[in-house]
This record gives sequence, C-alpha cells and structure tokens, in this order.
Amino acid sequence: MITSDTARMLTRYKAWANEIVYSTVRALPDGEATRPRTTIFGNMVHTLSHIHVVDCIFQAHLEGREHGFTARNTPTPPPLDDLWRDVQIVDRWYIDRFDRLSDAELAESIRFRFVGGGDGEMTRGEILMHLVNHATYHRGFVGDMLNQAQVKPRPTDLTVFLRDARRS
Repeated sequence: MITSDTARMLTRYKAWANEIVYSTVRALPDGEATRPRTTIFGNMVHTLSHIHVVDCIFQAHLEGREHGFTARNTPTPPPLDDLWRDVQIVDRWYIDRFDRLSDAELAESIRFRFVGGGDGEMTRGEILMHLVNHATYHRGFVGDMLNQAQVKPRPTDLTVFLRDARRS
C-alpha cells in the first residue's frame, strides 16, 4: 500500500517527467516526432498518445464512469500540441484527485473492465503505481527514439525529480 504522501509525490513526478519529455519532443524539427520508427506504436507522438489514453481509461475507472475507448490507443496520433494540452489537463486532475485521498481511500478497491476484456480490480494506490510505471516504461521508448533522432533526452528519473524538488 502507498501512503497519501507517496501518492502526492508520484502524481507530481509523473507531471514533471511528462513536461520534460513533451518539451523535448515539441522542440524537434517538423516531422521528426511523427517520423515512422521501428517501435510498437510507430513514432514518438503515437507512443505518447498511448500513455495518455491509458491515463484517461483509469481516470474513468476512478470516477466510476465509462471511458468510451475500445483500444489502448487512438488509431492515428493526434496533433502533438493538442495531445500536450490534454495531458496537462489529466495530469492536473490526477494531482488534484490524489491530493484529497487519505491512506484508507488509497487502499479502497476499484472494479473495472479491461479494454481487452475481463474484469479487473485494483486499489486506488495500485492504479497510481501502474500509471507511473506504465508512463515511465513508454517514455523510455520515446527516449530511445529521441536518441535515434540524435537528441539526447534529459533524465526523467525519480531520483532526479526528488533531488530537484528538494532544492526548490
């Protein structure tokens, strides 16, 4: 089980890491972020889209509503600026939502249906851990693609976030 303090830290870490990756990807020359690459989602923007779709799916689970997705990504990547705007809104939602949760609420189970079928059940804390790990995993793919584009990505490690957060 994670504590409310850990949850608050993790939501901020995820938003911080997103800002770093998006600022790097948005600074690329035109066409580089959507350039086809040998990776599961085909390019940087579609990989980032997948992270966002999963965040939105679990946001709906946490709100107890239908999410409307039939897959864990969109058929084609959205425009990067639109995606970044939407990611910031959802990141803020997670920060605000998890700031209000007690340790007991983080331990409460949420039941849901997986997009691919089947029943799921996770605590709110487990959902947050999944989202942070999931985003980190796929940001790693984006980091690899940035290296392919001859761009050295800035570190988005939790250790760097904690160091920088403690300095400010």
